[in-house]
Amino acid sequence: MPFQPVILWTDALIYLLLGLAMAMVWYTRRYEHLLQPWRRVAGSRTGQATMVVLAFYLLIGLLDTLHFNPKTSDDANGKPVYSTEVLSLFDVIAGPLRTQREKTYSSPFSSHLFSKENVEQADGSLVRDYPRLLYGGAHLDADGSGRAADIAWRSLSGAFKGALAWAALLILFCRFDRRRLHRLLTGRMDNPWHIGAWSALGLIMMFAALWELAGYYHVLGTDKVGEDVFFQSLKSIRTGLVIGTVTTLVMLPAAIMLGIMAGYFRGWVDDFIQYLYTTLNSIPGVLLIAAAVLMMQIYMSNHADEFNSLTERADLRLLFLCLILGVTSWTSLCRLLRGEALKLRELEYVQAARAFGVGHFRILLRHVVPNVMHIVLITIVLDFSGLVLAEAVLSYISIGVDPATNSWGNMINGARLELAREPVVWWSLLAAFGFMFTLVLAANLFSDVVRDAFDPRLRQQR
Repeated sequence: MPFQPVILWTDALIYLLLGLAMAMVWYTRRYEHLLQPWRRVAGSRTGQATMVVLAFYLLIGLLDTLHFNPKTSDDANGKPVYSTEVLSLFDVIAGPLRTQREKTYSSPFSSHLFSKENVEQADGSLVRDYPRLLYGGAHLDADGSGRAADIAWRSLSGAFKGALAWAALLILFCRFDRRRLHRLLTGRMDNPWHIGAWSALGLIMMFAALWELAGYYHVLGTDKVGEDVFFQSLKSIRTGLVIGTVTTLVMLPAAIMLGIMAGYFRGWVDDFIQYLYTTLNSIPGVLLIAAAVLMMQIYMSNHADEFNSLTERADLRLLFLCLILGVTSWTSLCRLLRGEALKLRELEYVQAARAFGVGHFRILLRHVVPNVMHIVLITIVLDFSGLVLAEAVLSYISIGVDPATNSWGNMINGARLELAREPVVWWSLLAAFGFMFTLVLAANLFSDVVRDAFDPRLRQQR
């Protein structure tokens, strides 16, 4: 094989989440009352637009989750020899964006470095000037003339290719039905699918234009070591998604089980669980995370031979950060579920089940858990954006993900010192902010739509 598959710890958890999501979709499609709230989400214009943005981020994150070791050569016996470097499918697609590095900083769409250096002329003399980039704008003339026209032309070319790809996807979605395609684009269907379609057109055209330009320019500049900032921003998507989703997977079991048990059984069970999460809330979260991460760093330093590559080492630290965030973030959901369970245990159907001798476990599974799942779902989507922002804050104070991991927090942490330069190196900070802001804004808007669709009290008010 030309490659050897590699499954990191976070990869395995992401695959588990995908499996759970597929199982949930299969289960939901069997019951009309479970499908109805999701139909309300699909019937929202805001929901349609935000789902397109979130689907784009999810696609990039999944492509960056398929890891492997590339084949380097064959040994004397003809067996393949694989590299210790761990790559992803997105790295292969990105191609030159990953490998073409400049010497140091360069501004977006520039053909020269950002700072002056001694440049040797043809006659051997030295001149203080801005050196030419090795890859960015290398196809232009020596003085960089014609850059504006070249950027405009390549942007239009990339946008046109994106429009063609969008049209092909839309035709496949409509199953080659011309009438259905016309109804979709004109907004004559039951759900506002046209909002999602036109949102997808704008997003695909914009990304295709940037991708076309990225083959000839550093569209978001380069950082201190000359790495492309656009590539860093895209690679950071996976880290943000892992922080937001894997942390949820870690904290959900404890929050659901303890919250429902506290509200249903009351008595000493309720007192013990309240004491547990009250004590945990009394500990400053940042200090707890910092202590746990520093302990993990010491362990990895003392057992460096247990890791085959820097990627596996960085992935373990990312997983450990998700575990710590999960341990410190389950208490709020636990409190909500406790209060809901206190109300549900007094309802007639629960009391009737207990009167007929139905076991507690069966009552919790059949009557209590299904009636609190709307709170769980709403909390998940609301907490996602907070967890993404938490990674940026923790990396800013150097207790977040490993420095070798691409993340928006590491980009911001690396760019903060450059704001004191004259002139200011601003593009790394702006790129991280833009990508993170778009994801968090889309997640917040989508969570509002989900809350309106699933909260029965809001539906009754309407």
